[in-house]
Amino acid sequence: MAKTNNTIIDTNFNFPNQKSVYKGKVREVYNINDEQLVMIATDRLSAFDVVMPKGIPYKGQILNQIATKMMAATQDLVPNWLLATPDPNVAVGYLCEPFKVEMVIRGYMSGHAAREYKAGKRMLCGVFMPEGMKENDAFPEPIITPATKAEMGDHDEDISREDILKRGIISEEDYIILEDYTRKLFKRGSEIAASRGLILVDTKYEFGKTKEGKIVLIDEIHTPDSSRYFYADGYQERQDRGEAQKQLSKEFVRQWLISNNFQGLEGQTVPEMSDEYIETVSERYIELYENITGETFVKADLSNIQERIERNVLECLK
Repeated sequence: MAKTNNTIIDTNFNFPNQKSVYKGKVREVYNINDEQLVMIATDRLSAFDVVMPKGIPYKGQILNQIATKMMAATQDLVPNWLLATPDPNVAVGYLCEPFKVEMVIRGYMSGHAAREYKAGKRMLCGVFMPEGMKENDAFPEPIITPATKAEMGDHDEDISREDILKRGIISEEDYIILEDYTRKLFKRGSEIAASRGLILVDTKYEFGKTKEGKIVLIDEIHTPDSSRYFYADGYQERQDRGEAQKQLSKEFVRQWLISNNFQGLEGQTVPEMSDEYIETVSERYIELYENITGETFVKADLSNIQERIERNVLECLK
């Protein structure tokens, strides 16, 4: 029998001084008195911009805990929005005005960059990509390739530094800080990854401004949903032989969907995910957690997640 009570798919809390709630693809954000945000990481799984019908046990906990650990490991370099993590699935932080641009940084030519390169392009977001590169080769220096934040349902779009400044999306003074923070975070993230036998290939950071006008890191960082990791062991041999790299990301879910004729295109239906398959996805996420953090994953109590979250958040907001 399918157990539906061991995942959190949707929340409808009503916290004291709650102003509004925003529901994203996988996270739900409660605005408390225009001062703080309560961000709940659900167990929803999204691929090809489609949310899957069933949740993945522990996925929300895993993403939330990786992000909060990575924020703690970088707060000496870059200030962030986080105030507390009262529950395995919850982060509480300052309400910020987000910048309308995601700071994408790439150390290697993979994913979107590789697709553009194969199509013959040598400029990505106004940045030159050298001739003679193979997919998954390292760039001489990491490159910043920003993307505009799309409205719900739309895809993010590449944008250059010049266009960001010309269109007045971000002031030059602020943008210089964002670039500096992005490079510092990526350097630290790469060092953490290397210490775990991983390569941080590319990632994205989001920033916002507090009411006092301070620029801080917001959202999640260095999670398998926002970053691509390769295993360092055998990386060079695979490159030399022209083989695909061994990845640590949610790519395995996308590959399973593709093999079941689903890529989020019109007329396609999401394949049925059996309880057995969902169990394997949950296990892969736990493996991701342990590889990225170097720590053993401690499973939270799933007997009544909604009650647990509500109790912990109310205690935190007192």
